[in-house]
Amino acid sequence: MTDLARGFPIAVLVSGSGTNLQALIDAASAPDHSARIVVVISDRPGVRALQRAADAGIPTEIVSWTRATDRAAFTSDLCDAAERHEARALVLAGFMRILAPNAMERYPGAIINTHPALLPAFPGAHAVPQALAHGVKLSGVTIHFVDEEVDHGPIIYQEAVPVEPGDTEDRLQARIQAVEHRAYPMVVDAFCRDRLTIKGRTVDWKEAP
Repeated sequence: MTDLARGFPIAVLVSGSGTNLQALIDAASAPDHSARIVVVISDRPGVRALQRAADAGIPTEIVSWTRATDRAAFTSDLCDAAERHEARALVLAGFMRILAPNAMERYPGAIINTHPALLPAFPGAHAVPQALAHGVKLSGVTIHFVDEEVDHGPIIYQEAVPVEPGDTEDRLQARIQAVEHRAYPMVVDAFCRDRLTIKGRTVDWKEAP
């Protein structure tokens, strides 16, 4: 049986450099943080995020997208990997694959993602350049539960990031990431402390963020 006194066990899913993973690792090292990262799972080898996990002494797994027969099989393999480490939630941190519905069946109400836009605006993989191309004055961060649709699940937390005159994709992305690095560990901590309740499309906080 998992020892929750040591922290609520989560698996972090990654695909790239892992800056949000690093924020989660740093937060989880604090004695008052409730999450314990038991495994970092990547859909491809050789990414910086895996090295970040190794440097922190966190086990890693690679579940190859290219070797999967289909999305459901890939998702099943990924959930199997998380369960081998007794993870009770999946936290997506720059994970660039869409999970099949069997993930929600195995981790109901326990899959969280962060997205660099104020959903429902600009879902998908290119939110920052799309926001700039559209000429919006506000972009931001949305942290949400994952459901069967892309960037669609119940919203847990949002924070606006102003778009400045002459912004480039890199400049806006950097300011959005600064918010993610602060807000994502806060939301994960609240989830692990059972402070979030899903009611339809609404997420109630037992204590305001």
